[in-house]
Amino acid sequence: MSVLSHAAWKNNPAWVQLLGLCPLLAVSNSLANALALSFASALVLIGSNTLISATRSIIPEYARLPVFVLVIATFTTCATLIMQAYAYEVYLQVALFVQIIVTNCMILARAESFASRNRLWPSLLDAIGTALGFAVALIVLGAIREALGSGSLGAGVFSRDGLVLADTPLLIAALPPGAFIIAGLLLAFGRALSQRQPSPKQTTEQQS
Repeated sequence: MSVLSHAAWKNNPAWVQLLGLCPLLAVSNSLANALALSFASALVLIGSNTLISATRSIIPEYARLPVFVLVIATFTTCATLIMQAYAYEVYLQVALFVQIIVTNCMILARAESFASRNRLWPSLLDAIGTALGFAVALIVLGAIREALGSGSLGAGVFSRDGLVLADTPLLIAALPPGAFIIAGLLLAFGRALSQRQPSPKQTTEQQS
């Protein structure tokens, strides 16, 4: 489980590694969009990591990256087809960023640096942890931007109009500049929170 928690929190792809920021900032203007991209990213990440780890011994070294891209593209196509079949209206909002998951540096980085070098179970845990970390970043940012920018929360998720929170929304939160500002504040908050936690060395010294 340490692999999962490390991937989700200590090595969070969005707030620590700063990977996948393009879809994170572009899609996170609503909770529904954030959930849709979280689902698609998790499906591709978990599926590709699992398959690459299971077949790593038979993948030739000279064709490693092309094979990884092909595997990721296959699962990206599966995610696209599932969303088109069961959540078409939401898919139209995030279609571009779902289709280019194959080029997401977060997913390719985990395939190259972890799945291709580790056994199946650790690779699966790493993929789940990374997917959870990215989903948390997306959902938190999407919920805050929707609440501030639209005055509602969960439109298209809880109900058609969502939960009405305010009559005078802060429109900049729904625009690209608002995404950068809110993401920067969340990043600063996360860094401050992690620095306040005692390191293992400090904990040992306190116990002794």
